[in-house]
Amino acid sequence: MTLPTTHVSFPAGAVTGESPVLAVHPLADGRYAVVTAATPFHPLDHTWPDQPADLGTLTVDGTELAVVDCLTGAVGPEGGEPLVGADIPVRRGDEEWSWLVLHVVDGDPGDLVGRTAALAVDADRRGALSASHSGCHLLALALNAALAPRWRKDPGRSDAFGHPDFDSLAMASSVMDTAASTDTYRLGKSLKKKGFTVDATEEFPALADALPALTEAVNARLAAWVAADAPVRIEVPGPELTARRQWHCELPEGGAQIFCGGTHLHHLGELAELRTELRLSEDGTELVAVTSPKRA
Repeated sequence: MTLPTTHVSFPAGAVTGESPVLAVHPLADGRYAVVTAATPFHPLDHTWPDQPADLGTLTVDGTELAVVDCLTGAVGPEGGEPLVGADIPVRRGDEEWSWLVLHVVDGDPGDLVGRTAALAVDADRRGALSASHSGCHLLALALNAALAPRWRKDPGRSDAFGHPDFDSLAMASSVMDTAASTDTYRLGKSLKKKGFTVDATEEFPALADALPALTEAVNARLAAWVAADAPVRIEVPGPELTARRQWHCELPEGGAQIFCGGTHLHHLGELAELRTELRLSEDGTELVAVTSPKRA
């Protein structure tokens, strides 16, 4: 039997829900994956694993199971066991495949198929991850604005406010946890060819020398946005796990949009503070931004 793609409610901020169990699959590491028709759990994305998986509990007929991990699984048109991570041979969202949220539990949970599961996400952990993820997007926009004068020419890609999209063009990795988001940017030859200025010129100091002023400018902008208590929403074209979702934030400068599959705050007033630390690698080839939210 081919399972339907899981419907998810985490884009709206849900942390609880009920749904029938469709399947229980053994995993290669000895744990088991419970598949429900719908879930509030946010799974680790196998293509861009920036936000860690939700954890929590799954309760069936009074028996509570700890959800110790949550993964994205895929099942081909012929059915069979779900594939996970690098074993998935097709692009995310391939319409011939089913895309599943796998609630990972330790040990064989027994025959749960057809029974109703009560699903509960660790709400405090989710809130911390959402704060880090929203902070990551805000950092991207503030950093783009601060670095905009350092572009000698239009690189061909702009953000929602018309600034050259340094965040997208230079991104090497983005990782978040419950305390902060860490974004690493490559400052290599390809970025310089696109027009970005790293070295000192008559107009600008070297990026390394400009870092304190840039950090101050970014943090001032982040503080203003938090103070404005800008509303945040996720635009969702459908309930499926594979739906292409978009983060929206109504900032004082206007509406900003970034495609994103993660979870987020509902408004920036949920933060008491948002600050970033910018640092360059010793060889000057990488810029790292560690952005830490303090929840209100």
